[in-house]
Amino acid sequence: MKIKKNDQVLITSGKDKGKKGKVLEVFTSANKVTIENINLIKKHRRPRRQGEKGQVVQIVKPVHVSNVKLICPKCGEAVRTGYKITETEKFRICKKCGQEI
Repeated sequence: MKIKKNDQVLITSGKDKGKKGKVLEVFTSANKVTIENINLIKKHRRPRRQGEKGQVVQIVKPVHVSNVKLICPKCGEAVRTGYKITETEKFRICKKCGQEI
């Protein structure tokens, strides 16, 4: 998976299309990521104790990786990413400007 925690991403499809956010969590087995303030749902919680009221809570749900594009910190655009492998390390590169991400 080419997207990592703390990356800036752009949502490319769905109800939040066009919004930008920071990746909070990455689920590699499910190919999903959670993004701050994106894909919020309302969940109704029932009261836990006697006399307490139930409430409606907003929860961030994961988004599939195919609906997300990485924003290059150098050129500031939503880009595809590739890998460059040297003798000692492997790192991501921007397909538009060619800079290391």
